[in-house]
Amino acid sequence: MPRLTDARRNLRRRQITEAAVRCFSRNGLASTSIVDITAESGLSAGSLYAHYPSKAELIQAVARAVIEEHAVRLGTYAAGPNPPGPDELLARMVAGIDRAHARVGVQMWGEATTDEALRSIVTEMTASLRALLHDYVTTWLTRTEHTEPGKVREQATCIVQQIMMSYQAQLLQAALLSEPEPSSGAQ
Repeated sequence: MPRLTDARRNLRRRQITEAAVRCFSRNGLASTSIVDITAESGLSAGSLYAHYPSKAELIQAVARAVIEEHAVRLGTYAAGPNPPGPDELLARMVAGIDRAHARVGVQMWGEATTDEALRSIVTEMTASLRALLHDYVTTWLTRTEHTEPGKVREQATCIVQQIMMSYQAQLLQAALLSEPEPSSGAQ
């Protein structure tokens, strides 16, 4: 059997995580089975398990994919000649909310209160987003206030706290006010 190239492996992993997001959004984390995800993705269970040996690893991959999207977006903003300030950054983040991701994220928060493995994933991903935002805001403050990064770190921490709280509130609102996507996989 031919080996998968890295590009093909990444494509399959993305196919699986996107199918998982649709299923989790529609059915919930606990109610979604691997069978549901394989049907949604169009791949075999063997292929799914070759990429993600457990549902927990798949959930973690979904969370990481969302954080990676934020990292790319924040990096693009920071690299520009005029990075947006905190209010504009928050507005862009809110405008970019994917309702299915919001629904899955909020489910993860709820399940994390009783599931230690999921709590670890949620706290790690929240800390990652907070760190990305802190680096971004520190860079923005350094540019706009023409000062050293060390001098604006505390100020950045306060701004990031406000961005995080507002963004999480918007995620919750998007999750609660949206309908799950209809199934696109085989039934």
